[in-house]
Amino acid sequence: MATATAPTERIAFASSSSGPRIGQLDALRGLALGGILLVNIGQIMHMPGIVDLRKLPIPHVLDMTAHQRFFPLFSLLFGVGFGIFLQRAGARAQRPRLLLLRRLVALAVLGAVHHLLQPGEALLWYALFGIVVLLPLSWVPRWINLAIGLTMTVVLTVLFGGGLLLVPGLLVTGFALAQLGLPNALDRLGPHLLTAFVLAAAGSVAALLWQEQDPLSAGFTPSSAVAGLTMAVAYATGLLLVLRTPVGRRLAPTLEALGRMALTNYITATLLIVSFGAALGLEGSTAWPTMLGFAAAILVVQALWSRWWLARFRYGPLEWAWRCVTWWRRFDLR
Repeated sequence: MATATAPTERIAFASSSSGPRIGQLDALRGLALGGILLVNIGQIMHMPGIVDLRKLPIPHVLDMTAHQRFFPLFSLLFGVGFGIFLQRAGARAQRPRLLLLRRLVALAVLGAVHHLLQPGEALLWYALFGIVVLLPLSWVPRWINLAIGLTMTVVLTVLFGGGLLLVPGLLVTGFALAQLGLPNALDRLGPHLLTAFVLAAAGSVAALLWQEQDPLSAGFTPSSAVAGLTMAVAYATGLLLVLRTPVGRRLAPTLEALGRMALTNYITATLLIVSFGAALGLEGSTAWPTMLGFAAAILVVQALWSRWWLARFRYGPLEWAWRCVTWWRRFDLR
């Protein structure tokens, strides 16, 4: 690889914190990362949520507040990141789609390795759907892409009840939102954000009541998927509103640091779960309070680590490697 001075922009997982727009996207990634962790620990450690046909309290709360709630947001943000990348690469390279393809192939390799530790993980699917779906649609007008993405999301939710099959629709929707310039308009959406939050919150209440009709089946069902999508919108718009308050401005640096290193933190969280989960007695157990404490500990460590690292380096470790492979150059880390 050739050596090059790192450009000023950061894209996809490693977004720039130089402006409020990117900062807000990073904060959303940080929020999604924390929510996904709450779900992943129980899944990786094969912790049962139902015993003697009775839903345990903590898994039940997680089913209602976390499961399928943060995964859609994470997927949508991946699509936004790929859209931003292609736009910026188009201003710097003659063949930006080749760069996006290389970026997706690199993500597929990382996802395949990660799959060995966490079967069913999302990175590999993001890459595969990105290659098969996003790349061809990158030639399609943005409004058509938005219609395709929303239609795919709705249809796949109804037919399959969510899960990984929501990924292609959410990726395309996020990609179209980037094409439409939504990331640049976040600061001008104040009243619209409040309206979206109120509508999403109302939709979430209705969807949760629907999901609660059959709590033992909660998971990959249409009711869970609908509740997940509406709550993902509520969480995202709610956080964007909170970030405009004094409390939110104090919270933002930590969430942004987690989000700027989301790829590194996502992978290292799995390594920590696999390394220490069994030692904590989580494997196959119902020690859900211990699981919550473990999740909190991981998030605290990652928040401190991310802020320490980014105070000294421009990119997270995996974000830097991903960038170098994408551009086939060695960028300065500092």
